Amino acid sequence: MQHIGIAKLGKRTKSLVKRLKAGDIAIIDHVDLDRVTAESLIDAGVEVVINASSFISGRYPNIGPLLMASEGIYLIDAVEEDVFNQIKEGDEIVVRGDKIFHKGKVLASGKTLTVPIIKEKMEEAKKNIGAELEKFATNTLYYMQKEKDLLLEGMKVPESSVNFNGRHTLIVVRGHHYKADLKILRSYIKEVRPILIGVDGGADALLQEGYKPDIIVGDMDSVSDEALNSGAELIVHAYKDGSAPGLERLKKMNLPSKLFNALGTSEDIAMILAYEKGADLIVAVGTHANLVEFLDKGRAGMASTFLVRLKIGEKLVDAKGVSKLYQSRAKISHLIILVFAAFTTTITIIMSSTTIRGILRLIILKIRLYWGF
Repeated sequence: MQHIGIAKLGKRTKSLVKRLKAGDIAIIDHVDLDRVTAESLIDAGVEVVINASSFISGRYPNIGPLLMASEGIYLIDAVEEDVFNQIKEGDEIVVRGDKIFHKGKVLASGKTLTVPIIKEKMEEAKKNIGAELEKFATNTLYYMQKEKDLLLEGMKVPESSVNFNGRHTLIVVRGHHYKADLKILRSYIKEVRPILIGVDGGADALLQEGYKPDIIVGDMDSVSDEALNSGAELIVHAYKDGSAPGLERLKKMNLPSKLFNALGTSEDIAMILAYEKGADLIVAVGTHANLVEFLDKGRAGMASTFLVRLKIGEKLVDAKGVSKLYQSRAKISHLIILVFAAFTTTITIIMSSTTIRGILRLIILKIRLYWGF
């Protein structure tokens, strides 16, 4: 099988997907490709993904490659980093088998991944999950000692122009099932009108559903310019040492922002912000809450996540998977009953109205005369 397309290269996959168009060939350097990134590549419409690293290293059974292969995307694995020197952005390249050609010359080669091969690799990776869990738990306990101020001490949160008191807050993160869960919450958002917080790319998820985020929290590296210019209040996640990589981007765009110095993830500090500002209820969509998701995210431990959830307690409602919990389906029997009820109501109205009965008789008479009855 042969594929021809324009090469688009990027070692930060979440930045690369913003430049991809249907039919492009994506060249990445992403070990253990995660579900959310895979879904982004699928949505971009790429035909081929070439990885300088391993799609599945064997540490744990990441599902990203299987999702892409199941959608018909051609995968070439472990091409090595030199591919970034051999191929330039915008080159028209040809992928034939496990080899990559440009102007008839072989530039690189790797290993073709198919669904059966990926499933076999995932089965092998499952054998290592015990060791990964042990390392993960040890790391988490270590960071719980460092991050305990999230739970035991009051955190200094930045001022906000948004009034949280007594209101619900919806926090959207680009995680597993975030799109489906956000769609299923449409009625809730319309009726309750919660404060909408997008965590980095979660702000774009809100915009795609027709909502304007009130606040955007995060490193500001995976959120679009459109979202940043939407008028939302911008809170940049800064590290304990004061560094805030996302701040430079906002300065270049002349956008005002505030800093939130804290350990933990951006989704953690978004929850802390809502909690400390007096939110009545915090609804989380797409947040990371299990081992595979944290390994996907590249974070060794989930200490801050444990601590934040302990601190927030009953105020937090995790909407993850709510689209799987209940899906309304209109049955044929329900539609028949609805049509019959409407028909019965119409007949009742007609029979009880002298005027309408007279009009109907006139119509019937005209039809009979027209057809010569």
